Amino acid sequence: MVALAAEFDPPDPPRRLHKKVSDRPQDWLGTTPLLDLDDPKLRLKARSLVQLCRTDRDKALAIYRFVKRLPYTKRIKLQYPTARDVLEARGGDGDDKVTLLIALMRSAGIPARIRYMEMRGEMLRGLIPGATPAARPLAEFWLGGWVRTDTFIFDAEYVAAAREQLKANGWECGWGIHIHAQLLWDGKNDAFLGGKPSDQDPMIKRLLCVVSDPLELVSPSVGGSGLRYRRSLRALQWNVLAPAMIRAIEELRAGARSSGN
Repeated sequence: MVALAAEFDPPDPPRRLHKKVSDRPQDWLGTTPLLDLDDPKLRLKARSLVQLCRTDRDKALAIYRFVKRLPYTKRIKLQYPTARDVLEARGGDGDDKVTLLIALMRSAGIPARIRYMEMRGEMLRGLIPGATPAARPLAEFWLGGWVRTDTFIFDAEYVAAAREQLKANGWECGWGIHIHAQLLWDGKNDAFLGGKPSDQDPMIKRLLCVVSDPLELVSPSVGGSGLRYRRSLRALQWNVLAPAMIRAIEELRAGARSSGN
């Protein structure tokens, strides 16, 4: 997730920032600097995950399950990691995991893309102080039609710990999920951590853009150079918030483990 700092700039108008978005699946199969589809280790991983799968849905589910199992972590970033970087790190945040997810899907021949949504700050209670809005990636896959989910972001251990804390605090949302979150994607239907479709979810404010990888979120081609500059400030603020978030994740996991003993 990318922090969106309201104090740095006025709210953007509620419009689609990416002016030309193709829905043709063949337009969402290519490589990018972050997806690095020619990387041999990435291609080998994709092949190993789908080698026993018979349908595209089976392939998509195998890749999704692998990425979902990777631990949700946070770190200070000097640059966006490539899909190979995330694969070797064996974990990451929403942007990291969606980079790997999209790359593996495309390596397996499944058109895939990212739909960034602006999420209300209440969803991040417990993770960071205040109510800072953030950009959340929804992954979209072409399986006879576009199907989307953000449930890959958090691993099962994190989700279980977060849900327990929501119940203990009497909150509807926090730690990145809603109390009624859809926790797994079935390969057929949309599934969201907010518990409702993104166009009905009260925790989602608006669509930001549709892109191939997180680096395109800060590209001049998505909204212009002025917006790119403001997003750079937001990325800087996210690094400032990262240490607090790292501690919150560690404490959440540690608390769940101790209560289970």
